[in-house]
Amino acid sequence: MLRSRMARTGRLLRLLDVVPVESGAGEEVVTCSVSDLDAMAEASAGMDAVVHLAGHPGETAWADILADNIDGTYTVFEAARRAGVPRVVYASSNHAVGFRPADDGPDYAFPRPDTFYGVSKVVGEALGSLYHDRHGLHVVCLRIGTCADRPTGERALATWLSPDDCARLVEAAIAAPDPGFRVVWGVSANTRGTWSLAEARAIGYEPRDDAEIYASDVTPASDLDRTYLGGDFCGDAP
Repeated sequence: MLRSRMARTGRLLRLLDVVPVESGAGEEVVTCSVSDLDAMAEASAGMDAVVHLAGHPGETAWADILADNIDGTYTVFEAARRAGVPRVVYASSNHAVGFRPADDGPDYAFPRPDTFYGVSKVVGEALGSLYHDRHGLHVVCLRIGTCADRPTGERALATWLSPDDCARLVEAAIAAPDPGFRVVWGVSANTRGTWSLAEARAIGYEPRDDAEIYASDVTPASDLDRTYLGGDFCGDAP
């Protein structure tokens, strides 16, 4: 979602993945693991910002969460520090606070993770705070809602982050002058939204999309969706 949209800004994008990726105009490609500190530091060299999206995108075994989401995120911050990159934009998640009430979304909400995955996002935010305070990195943590082409469930009418708004949010996090350490919600301008956009707007994010146009096509919310901010992630562990 971000690659094609960020390419329109005219920036050089250095893309990193564990599998080979074909590069396009204005792109460089690095193939390595997010857990390889030396390779990550080399890949980060000369960059103005690192946008960290790597890791398991949902619940999985603790060993995998630890290796890829937690140790991998440490590697990203440490590599950025070693390479002299001044800013990291970190893809956190609403699941860092998933056991909060469904309609409770203040900025800087105290962590209440709903899964091992959510725990990894709490740790990532804490690492961002440490690297800002100890090493002076600017760190913007994006507590992303439901990022998809369109919402498919009733919960997402409040939590949706459209692909275009996702790109706007990341661009704002990259371009904001001296943001320090911030935790911001990653959602669109949804009519039913309850999560605060104050911090996101403070860095220049202005969402344009609204999930309400899909309201007639979504499936009903579950009891967990109506109870907890993290929705069905708050159900029984697998």
